[in-house]
Amino acid sequence: MTDNLALVAHAKGDVRVEPLPEPDPAADEAVVAIAYGGICGSDLHYWLHGAAGQSILREPMVLGHEIVGTVLAAAADGSGPAAGTRVAVHPATEVDDGSAPYPADRPNLSPAGTYLGSAARMPHTHGAFARRAALPSRMLRPIPDGLDLRLAALAEPAAVAWHGVGQAGDVAGTRVLVIGAGPIGALAIAVAKHHGASEILATDLHEHPRVLAERLGARAMDATDAEAIAAVHADVVIESSGTVPGLAAAISGARRGGTVVMLGLQRAGDVSVPMATAITRELTLVGSFRFNDELDAVLAALADGSLDAEAVISHELPIGDGLRALEIARDAAVSSKVLLAFSDSSGRQGCADE
Repeated sequence: MTDNLALVAHAKGDVRVEPLPEPDPAADEAVVAIAYGGICGSDLHYWLHGAAGQSILREPMVLGHEIVGTVLAAAADGSGPAAGTRVAVHPATEVDDGSAPYPADRPNLSPAGTYLGSAARMPHTHGAFARRAALPSRMLRPIPDGLDLRLAALAEPAAVAWHGVGQAGDVAGTRVLVIGAGPIGALAIAVAKHHGASEILATDLHEHPRVLAERLGARAMDATDAEAIAAVHADVVIESSGTVPGLAAAISGARRGGTVVMLGLQRAGDVSVPMATAITRELTLVGSFRFNDELDAVLAALADGSLDAEAVISHELPIGDGLRALEIARDAAVSSKVLLAFSDSSGRQGCADE
C-alpha cells in the first residue's frame, strides 16, 4: 500500500505534502480512498495567510473539503454505504450549542457547525486531502452510475453555487448577472443556465475566467467597465467575487426591484457599499452560506448532463505536486478549479484542455 500522503497546513506559508498514519475509524466512520479533491479559496487562505477569515490556524491541519472517492471499509455500526461504493462528501456537521436560534430546515446556519478542513474551532476539523481518510458515514453520498469521479469532484462547490442561485428564488426567464467568474462564479453561471435563466452576463478582471464564462453560456464583461455593468439592469445579481468593489458593482448592475445574492464571503468588519442605491431601487439583498441538501440535486444534474460544468476544471495534478497545485490555483489569471488526484494512476499534470 502506498504512503497515505496528505496536504497539511502547519502555519502561514507552510503547507507540506507528508504521510499520515492510516485512518483509525470510529464506529460510525467509513474509510474512504480519496480519488480527487478540489482546491478551494479557504485552502489557499490557510496557506497564504494562516487563516480563512476569522478561522485562525493554531495547529497543523489537513486541508480539503471538496472530495470524492470510494469506500474501502464501511462503518462498523452498519450505517452508510457499503465497501466499493463511490461517494461524494458533504463536509458539514450541524451543531446546535444553544448559543443562537436558527431555522430547523437550514442546518448550514447552526451556530457551532463544523466543516472539514476548518480552523474555526479547537481542535481543528481536519479535512480529507489524503489518499485515505476516515469520514462519518452520514457525510457520504453515493455517486450516480455513469458519473465519473473527476466530474463528481465539482459537486461540493457546485452545491454552494446551487444554494446561492436558489437564494434568489426562481430564476427561469430572468436576466442574471454574475460578478466574478472564478470557480464559484463559473459554477453559478452553469447553475443559472441549468435553472433556465434567459440571459446570463458575467464580469471578471482577467481574460481566462471571462473566456470560461463564455464557454459556459454567459456574455463576459470586463469588471472595470463600470458604465457597462450599470447598464445591465439584471433581475438577479450573484456577487461571487467576495470583494468590496464587487458588491458595489452588484448593486449598480441590478434593476429596480431586483435581487442581489451575496455569495462571495466579504472581509470581516464593516464594508462600504452604495446602500442609498439599494434603498431607492428597493433591492433585495440576501446572503448565501454554504449549502444544505443541494448536493444531492447537483450530483443528479451532473450525472444526467443537465448541469454542464466540466469546463470549470482547468488543472489536475497528483498529490505529490500539491504545492505546485496551490501555486496554480492562487493565480486566477490562468486557472479555475484545480483538482488534486490522490491515486498514482489518476493524476494528470497540467491543464485539462491539453
